[in-house]
Amino acid sequence: MSEDRLTPEEALEIFNKQSKGILKIFLGYAPGVGKTFSMLNEANRRLKYGQDIVIGYLENHGREETEEQVGELEILPRRKILYNGVELEELDVTAVLNRKPKTVLIDELAHTNVPGSKNKKRYEDVLEIMESGINVISTMNIQHLESLNDVMFQITGIKVNETIPDKILQKADEVVVVDLTPDALQNRLRRGNVYSMEKVPQALKNFFRKGNLNALRELVLRQAAEEVDEALDTYMKREGINDNWHTVERVMVCISPSPNAKKLIRRGARIANRYKCEWYVVTVNCTNQFVKKMTDAEHKMIHSHIQLAEQLGAEAVELSGKSVSESLAAYANKKHITQIILGQSSRTKVETFFRGSTINKLIKAVKNVEIHLIPINI
Repeated sequence: MSEDRLTPEEALEIFNKQSKGILKIFLGYAPGVGKTFSMLNEANRRLKYGQDIVIGYLENHGREETEEQVGELEILPRRKILYNGVELEELDVTAVLNRKPKTVLIDELAHTNVPGSKNKKRYEDVLEIMESGINVISTMNIQHLESLNDVMFQITGIKVNETIPDKILQKADEVVVVDLTPDALQNRLRRGNVYSMEKVPQALKNFFRKGNLNALRELVLRQAAEEVDEALDTYMKREGINDNWHTVERVMVCISPSPNAKKLIRRGARIANRYKCEWYVVTVNCTNQFVKKMTDAEHKMIHSHIQLAEQLGAEAVELSGKSVSESLAAYANKKHITQIILGQSSRTKVETFFRGSTINKLIKAVKNVEIHLIPINI
């Protein structure tokens, strides 16, 4: 028997992973951008091509264009729950599991279920359904992410009570951003395509102010960019690609204990703000036995630099290695840095002759990276 043969436990784990359903989310920045409409549109295309796809729960908010998009899709019955003397309807998880379609549509992922439901939150219903091997297509707005709760209140002045853990969105197999310009969304609102006409004036003065919509839209687009960036990073690692493709700018500022290093940090902050990108301030503790160790005063200066960097929004990184240039190059390649900021070397001609130039070594060690050499003595 081959030693590479899977154990029963390993085989079961692989089977469980393969048998789970996949999750696709249509993500928007506000009600009315077209998430549910887009979800139904895709479902109808799948139905046309013969896929077994049904509606588990749909919230059309009285919008005629959304209702018309249901078409020939099968709608599963909802579960009726009596709460405070009122009969309310929720997703019927049991009905979905018994019907066992290939894919089910479940609107409004962040919804909180009525007391008496099987699960407290709808995303928990979705996870249970996926465990049985059924694919789920759902919708949500960016304001329902738990990590953005405080940011949402700061932007809109509205406390979002229905939230989902960020990991739910992060673990989705596919996220589709449904985008619409703020002007177009406000026009939809004025036409009564989002809420009833009597609610429109108040909505335009509050949540649907153009400034709010622009801020929320940027958050969604940034979230999507992060998802794409993570997927690209995973692909490049899997394929062993160390080159920089310049799809996203990343800035690295290399500093020493010199007081003049603050100039480099500020330059890095300006460049990063221009591109609205991640940036890092990096120092290397050289462990080469021939290199003079840093004094207490120099350690304090480095600490001061790090404080400034973090204050300006950088991620401060302290590396260790026998070669400063090799340590910097390894980090730059790992993080797919596209721009490096350096100060002129303070090494004497003798030191450069014996140890070489850190700048020249770094230039040779990194590929497709812009080097900014700032004319200061550090």
